[in-house]
Amino acid sequence: MSHFADIDIEIRDIEALKEACAELGLPVAEAGTARGYGETLRRAEYVIRLKGPYDIAVDRQADGRWALSADLWNGHVERDVGLKFGRLRQFYGVHRTLREAQRLGLKARRSVLQDGTVRLALCQV
Repeated sequence: MSHFADIDIEIRDIEALKEACAELGLPVAEAGTARGYGETLRRAEYVIRLKGPYDIAVDRQADGRWALSADLWNGHVERDVGLKFGRLRQFYGVHRTLREAQRLGLKARRSVLQDGTVRLALCQV
């Protein structure tokens, strides 16, 4: 029985996701196998390798978006990507915005506040 559950996060830019994972120190393997509870394995187009015993599977959907799924048992996944995937969501948003800003020819400045919030300032060059 699979313990993998779909994650409620919208990913449209796989490169931004890879960059977010790199910033979190999480390698992304292409065409890999994600680990889950009880040695459950799940094949995926990409696998975010976590530091704990489980991983995140990433697969392209028919509409072009990327779906994430993981075994959420005992909080192993959230230790690496934040509560409700908060850190992964934040860094994906940052990298997605930076990539779009670059595409539009905008200059971006990034700063991190004391509480860990990332602030982006965009301006035309």
